[in-house]
Amino acid sequence: MNIDEILDVIDELLDRAWSLPLSGGRCVVDADKVRDLIDDIRLNLPTEIKQAKAIVSDRTDIINSAKKEAEQIVRKAEDRARSLVSQEEVAKAAQAKASEILSQSQIKSREIRQAAQEFSDNCLLKTEEVLVKSLTEIKATRQAFRNAVNK
Repeated sequence: MNIDEILDVIDELLDRAWSLPLSGGRCVVDADKVRDLIDDIRLNLPTEIKQAKAIVSDRTDIINSAKKEAEQIVRKAEDRARSLVSQEEVAKAAQAKASEILSQSQIKSREIRQAAQEFSDNCLLKTEEVLVKSLTEIKATRQAFRNAVNK
């Protein structure tokens, strides 16, 4: 059951509760059932938090992978450039190619890093929206519960 469904069950539980006479609108609910539902909410919230942590971890892995790939490209370019240094014209061509590869790897690294950051930010935004919505619903339910208890 997701959080919305659990909150709906709590709402139904409150609707079905019977009022105590001369109590100012107070009603009787099954406390064990409410506690079970609150425990279910607590168990469901960490899933979204774990997802946010996983997203951050994935972002870090993507960035680290991009850095490693860029380093490998640079190392390959440097190795190739060193092997071609024996002749002047070949050495000049190798230097130009190495610079081009280095530039391309840096551009690719920036692009991968940017894409990873945008992906992570988008996932975190979606998670934040879900958490804010859930928190708002919980607050509204708590307020409704308080109002129902205080009547």
